[in-house]
Amino acid sequence: MNLHTINTGFFKLDGGAMFGVVPKSIWQKTNPADDKNLCTWALRCLLIEDGNRLILIDTGTGNKQDEKFFSHYHLHGPSMDESLLVKGFHRDDITDVFLTHLHFDHVGGAVARQGNVLLPAFKNAVYWSNRQHWDWAYTPNDREKASFLKENFVPLQESGHLRFIDNDDGAKFAPGIDVTFVYGHTDAQMLPLIDYKGRKVLYMADLLPSVGHLPIPYVMGYDMFPLKTMEEKKKILAEALENDYILYFEHDAVNECCTLQKTEKGIRVNEIFSLQDI
Repeated sequence: MNLHTINTGFFKLDGGAMFGVVPKSIWQKTNPADDKNLCTWALRCLLIEDGNRLILIDTGTGNKQDEKFFSHYHLHGPSMDESLLVKGFHRDDITDVFLTHLHFDHVGGAVARQGNVLLPAFKNAVYWSNRQHWDWAYTPNDREKASFLKENFVPLQESGHLRFIDNDDGAKFAPGIDVTFVYGHTDAQMLPLIDYKGRKVLYMADLLPSVGHLPIPYVMGYDMFPLKTMEEKKKILAEALENDYILYFEHDAVNECCTLQKTEKGIRVNEIFSLQDI
């Protein structure tokens, strides 16, 4: 098995929204904001090369939304195709797309606009979600509906490319890839846990957007159930510390991977490094 970092650019979100009740005087030490209070966040996907399967974890925002939409998010940086090419791959090589959840910054690149038609952007791939989260996204609550855009995921079902993973914590997606389900950020988000070079790599998605979110109370204002997020963070970070997991960050603009250590203030960063350094 080989793992490849796939950068699909950067975007900006309000720093206060990303850190909830944590004061700016604290969070800006790790995530400095611009004059509009916006912080830069990565759209970092992961490519798993395993035998005859090429599995892409999440897809970034894509580019099919209109100019007004992207004006809110200041998208910049490399595209999916550019990053795949650097690794020697093409989007048509992808066999599976694993969607941690269906918010636009994770699934937007899953569907592409071809003329007036919306089609799977990875035409040879099977797309993976789970039934509980799909139903949650398809009939969204008022707070989340701006993040669940049906043009980003309904065409996957209509095209016959969609499959569901059993909604069981610890479910196995593929040999060497287990799934942990979490429910605080959104209902039934999926985190892949990957056996790699004798270590375990946990793709953090939106349970832990960045190194700056390691303290348990540092929870996004976007989370549907923040107390549940805190409970999940506490459990999973303890597990990660005990088993020396490598955490892989989807949204940290600077830090790609880290290990953990126990400190007087709780579980914090030990070492920071890139995936290629493993």
